[in-house]
Amino acid sequence: MTKNKKITLWIIAALQFNATLFFVAGVAITLFDLRLGVLTPEFFENQFIPQAIGLVLGVVMGWVAIRMSIRRADRAEEKLRHISTDFSDLLNEYFDKWHLTVAERDVAVFMIKGMRAKSIARLRGTSDGTIKAQTNAIYRKAGVTGHTELLSLFIDDLMGETTVSSDKIAA
Repeated sequence: MTKNKKITLWIIAALQFNATLFFVAGVAITLFDLRLGVLTPEFFENQFIPQAIGLVLGVVMGWVAIRMSIRRADRAEEKLRHISTDFSDLLNEYFDKWHLTVAERDVAVFMIKGMRAKSIARLRGTSDGTIKAQTNAIYRKAGVTGHTELLSLFIDDLMGETTVSSDKIAA
């Protein structure tokens, strides 16, 4: 947001605050039948138009802010849909390259979601041993040694980077 827009918003907020004080003071004077020197009926009559302008500007800016927020949320949701589709395409590309079976693909997706072997076995209705065998097959076909390296392949691809091997890090 530009400096001028911020200043404009602060001015409108100040006008709204002033209009609120004016309204509350008017209510208090009326309710308690107060007689205050400068706050005469003429003073209030002279303030109606500027205060009304402040309130209208506040309402208009509120609507503008709501519309902008809705548009921003819609754009974010659209981007998220694209990212989800792109990630799904990326997974399938790797799974095809590694020649994973349907069962291995299911297990790999659950692993990428962060699920443990026992949970995957329970969801798929198989034994822990079957899931561990499929997990090892996935690691072998992907050319990785474990879950972290498997995830790293996808993260690196999404970020456009290449993984630095552990022997290079130690050097």
